[in-house]
Amino acid sequence: MRISDLTRLSWDQVRRRKVVTMLCAAGLSIGCAAIILAMSIGESTQKIVESELNEFLKMDEITVMADNGGGSDEAKKRGLITEQKLEIMRNLKHVKAVAPYQPFEYTQYATVDNKQGSANIIATDLNSLVSFGSTFMQGQADDGDVTGVVLSYGATMGLIDPDDRQKLYDAMDRNPYDPSVQEQYRNMMVVPTSMFNQQIQFTSTDENGKQRTSSAYRVIGVLKKPKGQSDMNISFDRTIYVSMETAELLKSELKPSSDAAESTVTFNSVKIKVDAEENVKQVEEKLKKLTVSTQTNLLQREQLEEQFAVFKAIAIGAGVFILIIASISIIVAMTMSTYQRRRQIGIMKVLGANLSQIRNMFIIEAALLGLLGGLLGILFSYWIVWSINALILSLNNGQTDISIFIPYSAIPVGMTFAIMTGILSGIYPAVSASRTDALTAIKRD
Repeated sequence: MRISDLTRLSWDQVRRRKVVTMLCAAGLSIGCAAIILAMSIGESTQKIVESELNEFLKMDEITVMADNGGGSDEAKKRGLITEQKLEIMRNLKHVKAVAPYQPFEYTQYATVDNKQGSANIIATDLNSLVSFGSTFMQGQADDGDVTGVVLSYGATMGLIDPDDRQKLYDAMDRNPYDPSVQEQYRNMMVVPTSMFNQQIQFTSTDENGKQRTSSAYRVIGVLKKPKGQSDMNISFDRTIYVSMETAELLKSELKPSSDAAESTVTFNSVKIKVDAEENVKQVEEKLKKLTVSTQTNLLQREQLEEQFAVFKAIAIGAGVFILIIASISIIVAMTMSTYQRRRQIGIMKVLGANLSQIRNMFIIEAALLGLLGGLLGILFSYWIVWSINALILSLNNGQTDISIFIPYSAIPVGMTFAIMTGILSGIYPAVSASRTDALTAIKRD
């Protein structure tokens, strides 16, 4: 008998024995769906967490710092980040953007209407802000404008008249445990001020207590409000970005007595944007040859992958356990089918069917049950994933980036497990059927 004949006979039995077929397929479909859902939830959760990590930790970025080389003057000099090294970094393969970062200091600033605040001043390449993931809410970067500065959204929050601020501080001193005063302070810290195109002045106090005020600088850009953070957390990120030329101008105005700049320009740190995460290690190895220290967030990524691998293994194990339970029902059903079909087996043997053909017929029948269970499992998986996503949307009022998806690799894995479970479960009944004595079976029936 040909395989096509055996398949037709097996399918005829599967189709005729509807109750047994439905019970076996149901068990296999639950196990298959469990495996697919385990892989889907694990993969989706990992992608969501990785996306959040990449937004906050920037997996495709490398932070380069000066290397002191053990502390000696010569080693420190070799480890400095100079303009020459900066140019080499820009020309490295897979490097998309390079931005030097030179912290100025935490400085007070005031608007023309005497609202005051404070922020970290960082000198960098303003044109590279967009390359490193910053989005402008208003304005744009311009390194050529030495009087222009860019504010983070947090730097626009908490600006208040100094007299009003002092009154609030006095009220807090008088009633430090008054919740209404604490609430008033928190509300004050998160109120944004329209700063675009406004002029601000920086103030600094030297070691002798003398206060210096800079000339007026114009806000040429305000960065977009970060997503997924509370207003209070955003208010703590008070950063003002200036160009390197603007930083030198500020230094001359606020710290005129500081040492003259060295002939060789150096930088505290440099951020490098790589074109893809998989190229980060390759670029990092090349950077280390420049005698600098490097830092990435790939370690957190590796730890995350290890944790999710354990989670997915446990979930898949649960699905396999369900399939094992389903295989018991298949073995029982197929064994009963063997007993009920003794006459058919006997007639097939009398007509010339050999042992392997009898075995193959039952194994194919079990494989068809596994195929049906796998197909049903895939349908169940998509229905359950759709239901989960609908629930997530309803809980978030239709506004969320979180969703569960079924990876392409999960479908063949689930289907393979279902079919293999069916085949393995059908081996014992198939062997038992092939050993049935033809004449005895015909006489008894």
